[in-house]
Amino acid sequence: MLSPYEPLRQTSAPAPHPVAMCLRLIALACMGLTLVALSACSNESPDEIREKTARDTATLKRDTKALAEGIKEGLTEKESVDLNKASKEELAKLPGMDAHKADRIIAERPFASSHQLVTRHILKEDEYARLQDKVVVTH
Repeated sequence: MLSPYEPLRQTSAPAPHPVAMCLRLIALACMGLTLVALSACSNESPDEIREKTARDTATLKRDTKALAEGIKEGLTEKESVDLNKASKEELAKLPGMDAHKADRIIAERPFASSHQLVTRHILKEDEYARLQDKVVVTH
């Protein structure tokens, strides 16, 4: 039993998910823009204001949906590049990679592991760390 002199313990709520926070911010911005559009003084008739608001709301809805899909795609993208089979263009799209390094990777094939990019002095350890989750090696 709790004593009246014993302080109550506070529980902390879990941190909100970053995507949920982004979506809430976007929704809040949309509502704010709608309110600004509705409260702006103008010589337009109520029908013109209603049409303009509907058009702007549709545009914001479309843009918000595209942004949410982009965030979702970015979070779920798990595409990997095979060091032993990828083209020069595919290799050059990796973070920190350029055409010269892509040529060196192609010249040094085959690889037994992706870490051989470091042991064969093609990439430095910090460069490898940026792309190690995006590359695989198949035999």
